[in-house]
Amino acid sequence: MNQYFIEGGYPINGTIRASGNKNAALPCIAAALLTGDPVILRNIPDIEDVQVMLEVYRAFGGAVERLGPNAYRMTLGDITTSEVPADYARKIRASILFAGPLLARTGKAILPPPGGDVIGRRRLDTHFLALTELGAQVDINGMYTFTAPVLRGADIFLDEASVTATENAVMAAVLAKGETILTNAAGEPHVQDLCRMLCAMGAQIEGIGSNILRIRGVPKLSGCDFEIGADFMEVGSFIGLAAVTRGELCIEGPLAQDLRPAKIAFGKLGITWEHEGTTLRVPKNQTLTVNSDLGGMIPKIDDAPWPGFPPDLTSIITVVATQVEGTVLVHEKMFESRMFFVDKLIGMGARIVLCDPHRAVISGPCKLAGSELHSPDVRAGMAMVIAAMCAEGRSVIRNVYQIERGYEHLVTRLSSLGARIRGDEQDCGNS
Repeated sequence: MNQYFIEGGYPINGTIRASGNKNAALPCIAAALLTGDPVILRNIPDIEDVQVMLEVYRAFGGAVERLGPNAYRMTLGDITTSEVPADYARKIRASILFAGPLLARTGKAILPPPGGDVIGRRRLDTHFLALTELGAQVDINGMYTFTAPVLRGADIFLDEASVTATENAVMAAVLAKGETILTNAAGEPHVQDLCRMLCAMGAQIEGIGSNILRIRGVPKLSGCDFEIGADFMEVGSFIGLAAVTRGELCIEGPLAQDLRPAKIAFGKLGITWEHEGTTLRVPKNQTLTVNSDLGGMIPKIDDAPWPGFPPDLTSIITVVATQVEGTVLVHEKMFESRMFFVDKLIGMGARIVLCDPHRAVISGPCKLAGSELHSPDVRAGMAMVIAAMCAEGRSVIRNVYQIERGYEHLVTRLSSLGARIRGDEQDCGNS
């Protein structure tokens, strides 16, 4: 699709199943390189980023068989090349995740600079630090070339708790000689999923979910049958959408522990939900009022590495705050360009003061008017969908390729909940 047409003012109601976690699926696909045995991955979201990663896997000589709507069997005996094709690398930042598995399996990895969302500087230094500590040599000359005839375990302190650098280091370390201690490691649920998949393949990893991982290298990994967890970023997006459209929504699949940081942040906006087992229910017609800090102070919602509030939900909670009574400060501390989409919300009628590239003060509630919008990245694009659905009138969102990189069959799924949304040139009326 090239664009969405959305008629605002209609609440969403019903039940939806959460997609598999995109940010777990991508490293797990890369991890399938670590064995010549078949690997079965389940609950893989049907999104553009996944298809690109599967194409890269095929480029190495791998076979990919689709077992069902969200399941794949992947097999790669002998790797035919250690170079990630440039056309695919430009499409997706996660292409960097093949560095660790290629090094571990072939002793060499050649990667073009990765693409992905333009949300500010996204440094790769931590990847280089971790892989060189394990024995790799890095040459940067237009391409990133890693070589390591032998990987050896090391005591590594990451200079930042980078998710993808942690994943690359773990995937390299599981086949390295000796023990690796990885300190200041990322602990997000998708990192935990990758570690559990590697353990199912025979890896020895301790400390999963903490910021210190202890990895004992093994000579060989086997295949596995592994199911990815629910995408808590998508779940957070749907929670916000249900609240601002005043609808009632049941979401099947999410785990309560994955949403604890989000529950605190949404609670500052008066948004609550009930969670029983793996079913979450957002009640309708909530009282959307900012809960002031002690002394009547304006509350702050700020992102941080896990277990802080996820940065991928910052765009979502910003647009949600425009529909809440009161004033809140949103502080995006991790990416310097992520908040620049708020000018589009201001054009729709939102009362937002962008203090600097990282901080925005939002006062609500305010009526939003339908508008023509352009999606700059995955999460800001979804934030625009939410804004359009609670706005008066019709909105057009272009460059929705960016949204569909992270949200599975969004038009079909939201339409099933009563949203007036259509893709491309289709009419978004009552039909």
